[in-house]
Amino acid sequence: MRARSLPEVASTREAYALLGLTGPVDGAALTAAFRIAIKAARPEAAGGSEARFRKTIAAWRLLQHQTAPLALEAPTVRPASPPVVGIGPREALEGGLTEVRIGARLLRVRVPAGLRTGEHLRLKAAGEDGSDLYLPVLVRGAKGLSAVGDDLYMTCPVSHRVLADGGRLEIETHAGPRSAWLVAGHQPLRLRLKGLGLPARGARPQGHLFVTLEPSEDAPSAAEDLLIRFTRVWTPDRLAA
Repeated sequence: MRARSLPEVASTREAYALLGLTGPVDGAALTAAFRIAIKAARPEAAGGSEARFRKTIAAWRLLQHQTAPLALEAPTVRPASPPVVGIGPREALEGGLTEVRIGARLLRVRVPAGLRTGEHLRLKAAGEDGSDLYLPVLVRGAKGLSAVGDDLYMTCPVSHRVLADGGRLEIETHAGPRSAWLVAGHQPLRLRLKGLGLPARGARPQGHLFVTLEPSEDAPSAAEDLLIRFTRVWTPDRLAA
């Protein structure tokens, strides 16, 4: 008797998490979340892998099937889907202002820090009848950063010599330079920098920053990296101070 293979995604909750969602959304928001998640899950992308790529597709198919109407059901007239509020990782980290078009109106709204993909932004009395609007949020990748759930992802070019011999590595993150020590012969493909992901918000915890090490011929060697850090510290401005 042939054993049945286990599904790629075990539950709806896991499917939502893979797409960076916190719960049910409409079809437009689901598709938008899938496009971001599948781009970040590609094996060549920061934080991506073949397994994650397959699971992301399986999660989308599961949720799409659950949200699809039955063929025998009578068609219903549904109101137009609310526009998706697209923000970058920086706005998700720090908050800020963004523009949202609702029909013929272009609204400038303030985004609080810590929003995740799949959450909703409330616009008080912004509806045609004066009611509140709840717009789905999508955190798009930008400037080398991508967001999945609570965490951020980026790549860091590293010279082949540093990867082979080990040594100190300085990583330019959104929060400034961070140092890591690589051990010769035991190099991880990805580093986790704790607490550098999206800030805690409500029940959502503080996220982390995952850095994928990318071998590069153009990356500075250990000696060049040391010189760069020395120059940054001993600048004329610092000496004058």
